[in-house]
Parts: sequence; C-alpha cells; structure tokens
Amino acid sequence: MEIQTRAVHILGVTAHLAGIWTVQQARNLLMGLGERAGEFRFLIRDRDSKFTAAFDDVLSGNGTRVIKTPFPVAARECICRAVRGTTAP
Repeated sequence: MEIQTRAVHILGVTAHLAGIWTVQQARNLLMGLGERAGEFRFLIRDRDSKFTAAFDDVLSGNGTRVIKTPFPVAARECICRAVRGTTAP
C-alpha cells in the first residue's frame, strides 16, 4: 500500500516464522521492487528475534537504514502514524 510518499509493503504470511524466512522475504522485496529498491531510505522494525543480523544486512546492503524500535508495539504505532501522516496516535 502506498499513500503519497508513505508506503507499507506486506511481504508474506507463514505459520512457521523463522529468521531464515524473514531474510528471504527481504530479498523478495528488493527483487520485486527492482530499480525502485534504491528509493527506500529506512526500515522501521521491532526487536523480535526473527529479524536476524542477516535480515538487516540484506537491507543495509541496499542502502536502507534499519531502525529498531524499543518495543514491538512501537513499530506498529510508527507505521500507523507514518501512513496517516500524523505525529500523535
């Protein structure tokens, strides 16, 4: 979903989430974006253990800065605020 300058990309769903799966989803995202992949400056994510260093490396290698939130709920709030274009909930 993209709204003006804000975008949320949902990569996939699995019942057996693991670090290697999230790394592959990051690769799939970059491949799917093609030339647009270089437009992404930031990725906001929580500190769930499924987001491994390899996951961050895939995105960092593309020039995307990975920002880790203090708590899992904070990531969802940041995304909601970014999509709405507001600073308050």
